[in-house]
Amino acid sequence: MKKIGLIVLAASFLGGAAAIGAYKLLERPSDHSTLADKQNTMFASNVVRASSAGAPDFVQAAATVSPAVVHIKTTYENKSSRSGGGMEDMFEQFFGFGGGMQRGPRQPQAASGSGVILTPDGYIVTNNHVVDKADKIEVILANRRKVTAKVIGKDANTDLALIKVDANDLPYVKMGNSDNVQVGEWVLAVGFPLDLQTTVTAGIVSAKARNIGILNRESGMMTEEEYDEYRRTGQKPTRTNNSIESFIQTDAAINPGNSGGALVNANGELVGINAAIASQTGRNEGYGFAIPVNLAKKILEDFKKFGSVKRGYIGVNFVALDADVAEELKVKENTGLYVSDVMPNGAAAAAGIKKGDIIKKVEGLAIYDSPDLQERIGRMSPGDKVALTVLKEDGSTKNVNVILKGESSVALTAKTENKTTGASISKLGASFAPASDALKAKYGVKNGVVVTNVVPGQLFDYWGVKKGLVITKVNGIAVGSTADIEKALPTSRDGRTTISGVSEEGAVTFSFNGN
Repeated sequence: MKKIGLIVLAASFLGGAAAIGAYKLLERPSDHSTLADKQNTMFASNVVRASSAGAPDFVQAAATVSPAVVHIKTTYENKSSRSGGGMEDMFEQFFGFGGGMQRGPRQPQAASGSGVILTPDGYIVTNNHVVDKADKIEVILANRRKVTAKVIGKDANTDLALIKVDANDLPYVKMGNSDNVQVGEWVLAVGFPLDLQTTVTAGIVSAKARNIGILNRESGMMTEEEYDEYRRTGQKPTRTNNSIESFIQTDAAINPGNSGGALVNANGELVGINAAIASQTGRNEGYGFAIPVNLAKKILEDFKKFGSVKRGYIGVNFVALDADVAEELKVKENTGLYVSDVMPNGAAAAAGIKKGDIIKKVEGLAIYDSPDLQERIGRMSPGDKVALTVLKEDGSTKNVNVILKGESSVALTAKTENKTTGASISKLGASFAPASDALKAKYGVKNGVVVTNVVPGQLFDYWGVKKGLVITKVNGIAVGSTADIEKALPTSRDGRTTISGVSEEGAVTFSFNGN
């Protein structure tokens, strides 16, 4: 009996030890685990139950999330910079670079933003623009402790960054599913606006899949090295624009300093990373924008594994269709993405997609604008397969599986496109349609051509020209059609082309070298 008792006791002890060991293994997943795996483990027995519809209780969500949203402070050493902000940059953007203005060294600069802790061992998501080019990054935790962070990876094309602090047992936020977010749903924005301490604001989701052109505009700024090269050779740098914008729009108050903070649903789940506002004053006017967490998940995993983003490409240029663009292109469809060019060695070419096709669906979901496709592709990697529904020029519909290729598949085409010369619309890298009578009346002009699409990496994209600009004159000549623009382009004087127009921001005039 003693032996039996000892055996039972030993078995109980071993079983208990095994259970404790398994618990500890689950409690602290290996750093080789993905962020998603860590989250699934951490929240397996920690379910927050609340409602994100009807009359939600914000108190529980705020209490759950606030401790895991951190204040990020960055400092920048004295540097001579030609890519800063202010009046000089505005003049350079609209009237050409240089201008004889000299810039001296700037004083040490400091900035601040927000971040969201994803794991107890210190992985934090924030915006690229919060930490980009910072010489020192400090994170102030909920207990007011200050720790130094290092950058694991950052990406200007999505404005995301992953940083890490050397700390353990930190509070963290559960990543939700941004695909399930609905327009009209209650959300909270949590961050450190205007250098205030942790601030929680509430609002609803106003829209999804918003493209506001902010990343395209930022990518048009020259780096210091590019500016030096431009001054030496007179040649502006060429770029391929791979920015992905598919923002969740909210009227929850977001202000400077909220960047990198959390947008959460009433369950306390992270559904977006706050990134931008649309404002005439620089302060909240009810239009805030957050990066969907489902896009962020893929980017953050790439940062953790590779230190950079491994992006997959379809290998097409396209124009988002609407009534005006459809009329100009002489197609019957007014929804979907019209394929304007297919890269010879790209994934789309291998799948049989041709110029003139219209991409109508991605993974069975209807496409109405570029973010509908770009965000879905942005979650994928080279070698992944994506299902597209394509309307062919003969009117037939075809379902195709496209195997995405890496960045090298688009490099050759980008170089070829940048060699485009001559007085043609392809030189401008944009498509146009005659301005409607209503649009001309709105802006008080007698004639005009509206920009309906801007091709990434080409001239108009470089100058930050956005869809919706109404061009009234080219080289002083009134224009009212695409043909008028083509006729006016060769009339430039002294090798400079001047374009005048009007937009929501007011009158616009800019010029560039070349006929």
